Amino acid sequence: MRIRRFTHLIFFISLSFMAVLASCQKDSDVKDSSALKTSLAADSAATLSPGNFLAASGTLSFTLKDSTYVFDASKDSIAFITVHDDNDDTKRYFGITAINKEHTMSFGISSSGYVHNDKSGDIAGSQFLLNPGYKKPAFQFSLSKYADQKDFGNIYVDKYNQDSVLAKGTFHAFLAPDDKANAPVYKVEGTFNLKLK
Repeated sequence: MRIRRFTHLIFFISLSFMAVLASCQKDSDVKDSSALKTSLAADSAATLSPGNFLAASGTLSFTLKDSTYVFDASKDSIAFITVHDDNDDTKRYFGITAINKEHTMSFGISSSGYVHNDKSGDIAGSQFLLNPGYKKPAFQFSLSKYADQKDFGNIYVDKYNQDSVLAKGTFHAFLAPDDKANAPVYKVEGTFNLKLK
């Protein structure tokens, strides 16, 4: 169990790092819109690793408790990524990571396996952070991973890397505010419709 949590920790550190890189690029001064498109295309062309794309438009939204949170790729940074171990083909993950322009809110979700059209997969990791600069007090939620819990959530990718669609689908996950066994668990439900253009 500890090795699994460590693997998820490393994966989310990678997700967060890539989101920060993507958001820093979006925050930079770009005077010409064609320069912005060229820059986004360079990022989207998998300069970090094959299968990693920065969405140019579209949204990621989800509901937690009584609030709905929305990331808009036209101003926020939303990346669809794939991670794999070249030495072990069973260690392959895909996911979405997002950070808002103000760097006060971030979200990540992942599943194991290959991503493709009409893909349904169990949730392997998820984390939601709100910093004090957001409209509400700071808090952190992460995937609840207790032995007595059977369902950690699911992600369904309806379309992937098809025409101008980067990824489109739905997800749900069960997040908790801390890692104690008796912590309350909340169901998060969301959608994503991300475009390459």
